[in-house]
Amino acid sequence: MDEVFKALADPSRRQLLDVLNERNGQTLRELCAGLTMARQSVSKHLAVLEAAGLVTTSRRGREKLHHLDAAPINAIAERWMNRYDRRRAGALADLKRALEAEPMNEFAYTTYINTTPEKLWQALTEPAFTAQYWGVSFETDWTKGSPMAWVESGAKTSHPEQVVLESDPHRRLSYTWHTFTAEWAKANGIDDETLAKLQAESRSKVTFTLEPHGEMVKLTVLHDGFDDNSTTLAMCSQGWPALLSSLKTLLETGVPLP
Repeated sequence: MDEVFKALADPSRRQLLDVLNERNGQTLRELCAGLTMARQSVSKHLAVLEAAGLVTTSRRGREKLHHLDAAPINAIAERWMNRYDRRRAGALADLKRALEAEPMNEFAYTTYINTTPEKLWQALTEPAFTAQYWGVSFETDWTKGSPMAWVESGAKTSHPEQVVLESDPHRRLSYTWHTFTAEWAKANGIDDETLAKLQAESRSKVTFTLEPHGEMVKLTVLHDGFDDNSTTLAMCSQGWPALLSSLKTLLETGVPLP
């Protein structure tokens, strides 16, 4: 937490986080255009924020995109807020965001796992692993453009737009999100009103980037392509942290979280 507090102590770095909160996934050039800081200063501040885990990055072709990762700040709140205060503060924060904030249309998360790229790739693709920490199995050959069926809670979903977008073994994996069917909703306890909202939204996609980091692997998850005020995003942003924590625990201990 020392690195987080150090990063947040500088007003210029807080301004950078504000800019990313307004529009996530910006390049260094885009960030510099909206600020009065020199390019070199912005670059240095971003390095501090990334080291503290407050900013994570992804690649789009040759461009490096920067994303706000609120997990370290959330960890600070969790440390000093009991469950009752957290509910009250969360309700007020939700109201404030609804009244003031611009909608965020993506979810970015970074974690470090004590494993190898090869084992992490297996955990992301092989049913024997995914069923343990996710409760989902994929039926696909994991080549770019291939169709993929999702099997979850006994419900199997497939669709022509459910495809593998990128597949670079042990480095990068991307695919479109699954189709929300009545069978899937029934198996997962989703009510009809929520299902209708989900089905009306654009299809999103998720991208996993694996980078060796000493004896660990840096895993960056970017889930984007959401509509404004997306119901899918609200559900996924709550689910991803728990899912990735269970993935990390499985690979490091052999047993997923309950």
